[in-house]
Amino acid sequence: MSITKLAIIQARMSSSRLPGKTLMDISGKPMVLHVIERTMRAKMIDKVVLATTTDPSDDILEQFCQTHEVPCYRGSLSDVLDRFYQTALHFPSEIIIRLTADCPLLDPNLIDLTVMAFLGEFPIQTPTASSQLPNYHSLSDLPFDFVANRLPPPWKRTLPIGLDVEVCSFEALQRAWKEADQLHHREHVMTYLYEGLVFPQSGLTSETEWYLEQSTTPLGFKVALLNHFPDYGSLRWTVDTPADLEFVRQIYARFESQVRFGWQEVLDLLELEPELTCINADVKHKSAFDIDQRSLSQ
Repeated sequence: MSITKLAIIQARMSSSRLPGKTLMDISGKPMVLHVIERTMRAKMIDKVVLATTTDPSDDILEQFCQTHEVPCYRGSLSDVLDRFYQTALHFPSEIIIRLTADCPLLDPNLIDLTVMAFLGEFPIQTPTASSQLPNYHSLSDLPFDFVANRLPPPWKRTLPIGLDVEVCSFEALQRAWKEADQLHHREHVMTYLYEGLVFPQSGLTSETEWYLEQSTTPLGFKVALLNHFPDYGSLRWTVDTPADLEFVRQIYARFESQVRFGWQEVLDLLELEPELTCINADVKHKSAFDIDQRSLSQ
């Protein structure tokens, strides 16, 4: 059967730490446009949608999407899980890929690798246009309900913060939407799918570049985490603060007109200029249980 794959990019203008960051300039383009263009280069994606909010501050994002002919859905400001679910209903697909607009160094190849791991193509290779994937007769045959290439604290990650890809089945998203009743579930979209997750001891060896950790949550969700060796999880490449924005601008400036650079090339750059990592080294990353205090009053 043909399985459709929808990438939903989460975006809003009312960031608590850097308001308006979504449209801030990076190397001559709004940040969100870099994310959209990088997502569209992924071979395993069928459709890309921007999911923003009905708040008036996000009118400009809807206008941006109209100008750039990008599908857009507007939903809840604080209940981001509902926004994702309603977007998935509006653009029906069997597989949902969650991305965020504050990751302008997102690598299309990592999107592909995470989707391929979700589909059971492992050990994974660099995908090509002719990549052969398992032929599932029904969605119940899928090996996982949720796969990510990172999990937030207190779980671990082995890829830099800012390369984040989460993949789930529509059925898993729908179940989370129906059952999740905690604020952090509703704000962080997919935490319900991996809450309580404990992985068994990994069989990692130094010869393994990519490896999967697999487990089942107390709620019965089949989950896998795509990891990389060596571990680069301490690096911060996302944009939540002015320091983050300056870091990413410096990265893009080093590549000038070479817009298709990938995450490995950024690593090579940081080996040559390690001082760049000091720009935002003091920024603390949010955990899976942190919530925007503004949502408490809504």
